[in-house]
Formats: sequence, C-alpha cells, structure tokens
Amino acid sequence: MVSPAKPRSGPGRPRSARAHQAMLAAALELLARDGYGELTLTAVARHAGVGRGSVYRRWRSKVALVVDAFQELPQLPTPDTGNLVDDLTEEVQGLLRIFGDSPLGHVLPILAAECTRDPALREELAPVFRIRRAPLLGVLERAVARNELPPDLDIEAAADLLVGPIVNRLFFTGAMPDPASARRYVDAALYGINRLRV
Repeated sequence: MVSPAKPRSGPGRPRSARAHQAMLAAALELLARDGYGELTLTAVARHAGVGRGSVYRRWRSKVALVVDAFQELPQLPTPDTGNLVDDLTEEVQGLLRIFGDSPLGHVLPILAAECTRDPALREELAPVFRIRRAPLLGVLERAVARNELPPDLDIEAAADLLVGPIVNRLFFTGAMPDPASARRYVDAALYGINRLRV
C-alpha cells in the first residue's frame, strides 16, 4: 500500500503571518491617509482583505493596533564609530531616510497630535517612543564616556536639540530635509549641546 504523499508547505511565510503583516500595513496606510479619528478596526480589515474577526481576535482596540503597527516602522541606526560627529551624522541621515522612505513621516505628526487628546494612546505609545529614542541617547552617552561631551550634560535636552528642528520642520511645513543636509543639523545641535549643563 502506497502511503499518501505529505502535503507540501507553500513558499514564503505562513498565511496567518502574512495576514498579520497585511493588517499592520493597512493600519499604517489608513492612518497616514485618513487620520487617527477615521481609523477603525473594520476599515483595517477591509483594506487588508481579511475578515473582521481576524482583526478583532488580535487587537482589543484601535489603540492596541496602532501601537503594534507603529512598532513595525523602521528603527534608527545604532552607529558606534568612536567619533561623535560621525555617529550623529549617521543617526540624522538614518532618521531623514526613514521619514522619507516609510510612512513614519506621515504617521508621526498625526500620532503626536492625537496623543495630546487621547491619554490612553499617549500612555501606550510612551514606551515605544522611548525605545525609538534609545539609539540617539546611546550615541550621546558613549560620547560622554569618551570625554567628547561634558560629564554633566543633560542627555535628554541634547537629544531634543538634534531632533527638534527636524521634527518641527516636518510638523509645521511638511518639508523633509535631504539626508545630505544632516551634517548642518549636527553642527547646529553641537553648538547648543556644548553649552548645556544639567
């Protein structure tokens, strides 16, 4: 008696994993296109081409879905060249590329505005924002350890000096600086950073 052939698994990721990624991508696309207020789990299911139950089984709320989707966006690089200027330049170039090449440049202003109105969303996103900020803080902390920056430097304020002008320009003008301009932002930030004290 011939044994029945075992079914072959199809190429690529399992269907459930592909569906999961499709739902996260759909959430980001709809968030960027329609805003947070118009985003619903039902709309995400429709946009992703899955049943509503597939979305509701995975996420208890819109907030939970948005937090998971936001975490799918690219992370900042973690340069460690041994030189502060080079590390910061690579960090800013990475940030500008991510803003330009992913939905982050559209999604971040929307979520930042919504966080001022929705405490639940702000609370859930706070640890995610901290994780995304960690590579930049690490660059500054290593520079302090190498004596490139003063030991009493306010690291959080220093990070704000670097990222703040870029985010401000994005939020209020919609313009995104070219990655080639990263060094100018670094030089301007370092001018202020070298004058910071705790």
